[in-house]
Amino acid sequence: MRRIRKLVVAVALAATAATTVAACGGGEGGDGSDAKTLKLWHYESANSAMGIAWDRAIQIFKDEHPGVEVQFERKAFEQIQQNAGMIINSSEGPDVMEYNKGNATAGLLSSQGLLTDLSEEATKRGWDKALSPSLQTTARYSDKGVMGSGNWYGVPNYGEYVMVYYNKDLFDRYGVKVPTTMAEFTAAMDTFVGKGVTPLAEAGAEYPAGQLFYQLALAKADRQFVNNYQLYQNPVDFHADPLKYGADTFADWVRKGYVAKDSASLKAEDMGTAFISGKAPMIVSGSWWYGRFKSEAKFNWDTFLFPGNTFQAGSSGNLWVVPANSKAKSLAYDFVDITLRPEIQALIGNNGGVPVAADASKITDPKDRKLIENFNTISQQDGLAFYPDWPVPGYYDVLVSGFQGLINGSKTPDQVLDTIAKPYADGVKEITGK
Repeated sequence: MRRIRKLVVAVALAATAATTVAACGGGEGGDGSDAKTLKLWHYESANSAMGIAWDRAIQIFKDEHPGVEVQFERKAFEQIQQNAGMIINSSEGPDVMEYNKGNATAGLLSSQGLLTDLSEEATKRGWDKALSPSLQTTARYSDKGVMGSGNWYGVPNYGEYVMVYYNKDLFDRYGVKVPTTMAEFTAAMDTFVGKGVTPLAEAGAEYPAGQLFYQLALAKADRQFVNNYQLYQNPVDFHADPLKYGADTFADWVRKGYVAKDSASLKAEDMGTAFISGKAPMIVSGSWWYGRFKSEAKFNWDTFLFPGNTFQAGSSGNLWVVPANSKAKSLAYDFVDITLRPEIQALIGNNGGVPVAADASKITDPKDRKLIENFNTISQQDGLAFYPDWPVPGYYDVLVSGFQGLINGSKTPDQVLDTIAKPYADGVKEITGK
C-alpha cells in the first residue's frame, strides 16, 4: 500500500539517479504557450477518488483547449519514486505529473533544479489563498530542498490525516460513548478492557505504532514543536515533553491492555483486517483506509478526531509538479488549476477522498461529509502536523524498531527515546550542516 508513510526513503537511490543529469531550464517554446500537446502522468487507479476526479479534469481541460492533445500515462508509483530524476530530465518526460511530497522526493528534485518554480503562478491563480499554511508546507521548499519555506515547487489538491475509526456496533453493545477528551477516551478503553476486549488494534511491524506515538505526543504539542521537529527550526529534546509524554503514555496504554503485546509483530494490513472483521473496537490510522472500510466493512462504523488534540498527523496529498524540462508549462498550469476547481474537489469528496478546497455541503454522503469537515477543521486551525518519520531519511525503520520494543516490553520508554533521538540528530546535521 503506497500510502504507508515511507516518505523519506530511497534518498540515496534518487540522488544516485540524479548525479548524471544536470539541472535544466524550460523547454522549447519558453512557457509552452504555443504547445499543442500536454503530457500528463499520475499513478492513481482509475476507480480511486483522485483517479475519477482527474479523469474529469482531463476532459474539462480538453474542452477548454481545443486543438491540444492530452497524452496521459498511468505509471507505477515505484517507477516514478525510484527514477524521477532521470525521467523528468529526459526529452520523453511529462509536462506535469503527480509526485511524492517531502524532503527526500520533491525537495530533492527541487534542490537539483529539476522542477519548475511555481511561485508566480501560485500567486496569480490564487493557490496561495486556497491552501492553508500547513498544506502549503509540502508545496514549498528551500534551496536545500527542505519543506516549509522558499518557493512553490508543487501543488496538492487532496489531503490525508490520521483519525480514530470505531466500530459503532461494539460501542453500542458495551455502552461506550464517542469520546471528545483524552479522559473520556481512556475511560472508554477501560470499559472495553473490563469486558475482556482489547480496545485498539495495532501494528508494531509497520507505520501504525509510530503514528500512535506521534498522536499521543501531539496531545502536548504546539506549532513551534512541530516546526522544530519537522523543519529543524530549533533543537528537539527527546527526553522532554511532548515526545516523553508520547512514549510514556504509549507504554502505559500497553501496560493497561489498551494495545495487545502480540501486536508488535503485526503489519498494517493485519490491523486493518482486524477492524474489517468486526473484532476491533478502534484503530488509530489514516484516511487512506477510508474507501476500503467503506466497501469491505459489514458493520456500522464511523470516525472521530483523536480526542483533545489540536494537532493531528496528516498533510497534503502528493503534488502536481511541472518538470523544468516541460515544453508545455502554460498548459500544465491550466491543468493544475482545474484540479482545484469546486467541481473537481467535490468529485474527490463524493468518491471517498479528502479534497483540500471543497465545500462540504456539496458532499452528498453524510459519512464522506464528516470526513471532509474534520479535515477542514484541522486545516483551518493549521493543525496538520505531518508524520513522525518525515524529518530525516531512514527514520521510518528507526521508529518501527523502537516502538516494537515498547510494545513487546523489551525496551523502556527512555530507551526507546534514546534509540530514536540519535538517528534524528544525525540526519538533521547531515541535511542542515549544523
